[in-house]
Amino acid sequence: MKYNVKLAFIGGTGLYDLDGLEKIDEVFPETPWGKPSDTILIGNYKGKEIAFLPRHGRGHFISPSEIPNLANICALKNLGVEEIVSFSAVGSLKEEIAPMDFVLPNQIIDRTKGTRESTFYKNGIVAHAPFGDPFSKYLEKKVIEATNELNMKLHKEKTLICMEGPLFSTRAESKMYRQIGGDIINMSVLPEAKLAREAEIQYQMVCMSTDYDAWKDHEEAVTVEAVLGYLHKNSENAKKLISQLIPKLGLSEDKSLLGSSKFSIITSPEKRNPKEVEKINKLLGYNI
Repeated sequence: MKYNVKLAFIGGTGLYDLDGLEKIDEVFPETPWGKPSDTILIGNYKGKEIAFLPRHGRGHFISPSEIPNLANICALKNLGVEEIVSFSAVGSLKEEIAPMDFVLPNQIIDRTKGTRESTFYKNGIVAHAPFGDPFSKYLEKKVIEATNELNMKLHKEKTLICMEGPLFSTRAESKMYRQIGGDIINMSVLPEAKLAREAEIQYQMVCMSTDYDAWKDHEEAVTVEAVLGYLHKNSENAKKLISQLIPKLGLSEDKSLLGSSKFSIITSPEKRNPKEVEKINKLLGYNI
């Protein structure tokens, strides 16, 4: 079946389905990098086809370090997706970012351990895509518009630390993250954002603060109970934001990334591994 899906949402902790979505289909495709985290729901929302993928699977059975990110992004790309808005719970590293606040990061600091596959280009083919601005300026603008219309508090231009997990930070680590310029922290923005860039997809993460991590000496460090408590309280606001965003997105207004990946490849054509080239061609939908 052919779909007209230009917009996808990736749900993080506590966001496993979308309300108000008229189901068209559920797909669980095999990609050159395996299967995605769970079935991808394709639905109609007020006349627009969108896709929804739960990052950790429904029921949250996939650890941050084990998320099949390459398959997730490839599966969405092959559906025709040009824009991804990704939701994530985050810890706050700043007093002014309180639990239940929405945060829109514009920068990332990578504190993962190098065990996550973070590129589609390997095994005989090398590409260096620009990543100085890891999020989409176009999607950032649309999210800001939506939150303004809903009178929602939104912290903008913040730096997101991505740590390995699955354990939360020690107090010493949490303090260090503050010192190096972090505003919020999670375990899932990478390599998701990097892979979306390589796949030529506009990408923006919307973060929901749930705790103060572990940097406050005289307060209890973050727990799963606290995180889930705030996520449940804030779920209605997240759903309102998604409903406000959908009419603004998936319109193919920003095509600046489409066709860009071929210019990032540095490997000479005669040296490229044919098997890897075939996989990349399936990802991008054109021959590199």
